[in-house]
Amino acid sequence: MSETILKVENLSKLFKTGELPGKEEQAFKMLAEGTSVEKIKAETGLFPAVSNVSFEVKKGEIFALIGLSGSGKSTIIRCLNMLHTPTKGHIYIHGEDITKYNEKQLLELRRKKIAMVFQNFGLMSHRDVLSNVCYGLEIRGVNKAEREAKGMEMIKMVGLSGWENKKIDSLSGGMKQRVGIARALANDPDILLMDEAFSALDPLVRNDLQFELLRIQEKMGKTIVFITHDINEAFKLGTRVGILREGKMVQVATPEQMLSEPADDYVRKFIDNVDPSKVFSVSNIMVIPSSVIKATDGVHLALKSMRINDVSSAFIVGEHMRFIGIITLDDALAVRAGKKTFEEAITTDLQIIRDMDTPVADVVELAAEAKFPLVVVSEGDVFCGIVSKAAILSSFVN
Repeated sequence: MSETILKVENLSKLFKTGELPGKEEQAFKMLAEGTSVEKIKAETGLFPAVSNVSFEVKKGEIFALIGLSGSGKSTIIRCLNMLHTPTKGHIYIHGEDITKYNEKQLLELRRKKIAMVFQNFGLMSHRDVLSNVCYGLEIRGVNKAEREAKGMEMIKMVGLSGWENKKIDSLSGGMKQRVGIARALANDPDILLMDEAFSALDPLVRNDLQFELLRIQEKMGKTIVFITHDINEAFKLGTRVGILREGKMVQVATPEQMLSEPADDYVRKFIDNVDPSKVFSVSNIMVIPSSVIKATDGVHLALKSMRINDVSSAFIVGEHMRFIGIITLDDALAVRAGKKTFEEAITTDLQIIRDMDTPVADVVELAAEAKFPLVVVSEGDVFCGIVSKAAILSSFVN
């Protein structure tokens, strides 16, 4: 099991409002009693932006935090790098409680362990692309040759080779955000915080950057906390997703778990417009066919298996369950009649899926063109199961 790199424990953040003196303990007591946010503000002069939130993030996962405006997601991410000091609770990075850090330790944390990508890019217009990407290394005192070599590596990683000497103002919004990602990655942080990083971009550019982030993640294995208000974006990117409501965590689960078992009506409404075929993977809809025989069993056992299971085909495997092909009832009868051999009757050119984690949406076209169910195999062509057109169609129904 992957190690826990980030642990948030009972995190709360109260902001002072108006002229009333802040009454923290009274506010926390009222929160525990279920008092409305508006009443807490009126009586204590405090606004509970985040209330008793806990979650863990594993090394190498993308943890997506989603919620409506005012749900506390941006407050949480700013607590993670201590731009906001929590009112209560603990934040552990590699087991160390950063809420206890002094200013020097926090500076080191932000320079070396945590990097942030902002919605509004946060780039310096008077610098070119390369010097923006290298800025974090520069303030750490890394020599010019070393930091520029690292900067060029990250520029290539985000697909901006050839743009390193361009001014920031000459770039499109999508390109600026690529620079922001490259700058964050150049520091080689343990944790990457992304606050509505793609929200300001048009849909096509946003879609491209989502895939780009997944590609970079696959290559570099960074731990990412991704803030968004878009449930489809959260489900597309998140290994796990946390849904916030009025500063409280409602549910933390994988996208598949959340679709299958929403915690309450609020979550159910929130995920109502999600396309399940983009969330569920092949493994979620794969089944073991009722008729599977070994190649050495021959045509008579194939016919018997089809008759017993009331199906019109049988799947054929070899030694160690290696997939060979399929034989239909008509072809099996032709073999019994002496019109062809058993080997000639086996169809071997079926559509194969080699990764059970493939999203269902990605195999729709493959299934549409296939005469037989899609066959799922693991390493060494070991037969795992099949995916029918009916199962694919059913996955589109939420």
